[in-house]
Amino acid sequence: MGSVATSTDFVGALQAYQPLLRRVARLYCQDADDRQDLFQEIVLQLWRAWPRYKALPDAKFSTWLYRVALNVAIGSLRRRARRPAAGALDGEALQVAQPPEAAPFEPEETAALYRAIGRLSEVDKAFVLLYLEDRTYEEMADILGITQNNVRVKMHRVQEKLRQLLVRR
Repeated sequence: MGSVATSTDFVGALQAYQPLLRRVARLYCQDADDRQDLFQEIVLQLWRAWPRYKALPDAKFSTWLYRVALNVAIGSLRRRARRPAAGALDGEALQVAQPPEAAPFEPEETAALYRAIGRLSEVDKAFVLLYLEDRTYEEMADILGITQNNVRVKMHRVQEKLRQLLVRR
């Protein structure tokens, strides 16, 4: 009976954060199928880690969720980067750079911002996500495991990178 309550608790907690998980997938994957795969992988890893979260007495759900989601997204991106491209000829991987998909209803400014974010490092994308989610520097520091001062410095650098990328477009 305890496992039913646990799965019900998990589903209820997860439903409120589903838009966040989709945003994580959007920032880390350009292709719609890859985004869906990443979303599903994040949910699977959250489910697997759920018993450990429940065992933490003072853990904040959103902090735990962000950590798991970002770790899965970054790990997935790194695994894809190491994998040879499909259709490799004579041992040489063919790499085709494609701009991120823009949803049909996105204004051009939003699409340009996503393209610029897509050019950031995995870690820089995490800062952007947390910033767009209106997380405080204190929350960011807790989620990312760094000091608030380090968050301020890195946020300033990420914002400057984005400004430069948007000017160059």
